[in-house]
Amino acid sequence: MSDPDALLHDFQSVTEPLHLEDLFADDKPTELEIGCGDGGFLLEWALRHLDRNYLGVERLLGRIRKLSKRGQRAGLTNLRLLRIEARYVLQYLLPERSFEVVHIYFPDPWPKGKHARHRLINADFLPLARRILAPGGIIYLRTDDLDYFVQMEKTFCSSEDFVSEETPVELLSLTTEFERQWMEAGKQIHRVAYRLH
Repeated sequence: MSDPDALLHDFQSVTEPLHLEDLFADDKPTELEIGCGDGGFLLEWALRHLDRNYLGVERLLGRIRKLSKRGQRAGLTNLRLLRIEARYVLQYLLPERSFEVVHIYFPDPWPKGKHARHRLINADFLPLARRILAPGGIIYLRTDDLDYFVQMEKTFCSSEDFVSEETPVELLSLTTEFERQWMEAGKQIHRVAYRLH
């Protein structure tokens, strides 16, 4: 019987920085998904691009265990998972300038005004993004919350380090489970991408 947590990194310490060579068997370009949920997007993207490594970050154990099981069944060796809070791992544990691509799809919008400060994408996020992105790295964002989308755009447009870029058609064609539900319900999906230069 396979270990349901086989793709899930076993933290020996949550204060020691992570090294990609300890997570992956080979040195390939690496992409990160923050808030990967049960992995509908990440699993399919990793299957399509076996020439790259993928790291998923998710706080909820049930969701990430589900993704680990599915990744094992698919025989993926280019996928590893971290169960940890996103802001903490971005600030303290992920290696600098290591990710060519970062995916952030449908982060918690914290819709109430008094809670908006809890949103992942805000002015405090920019130095974290600069820290982990490789030179020329790109961040892909999606949300169904228009207010949050406007905040995302304002956040990145306020920085001279990032320039807006088109999202590739192949990436647009691959949707998350939440995204499909909201599209079926008639919600508009907002997408944007920014490259570090």
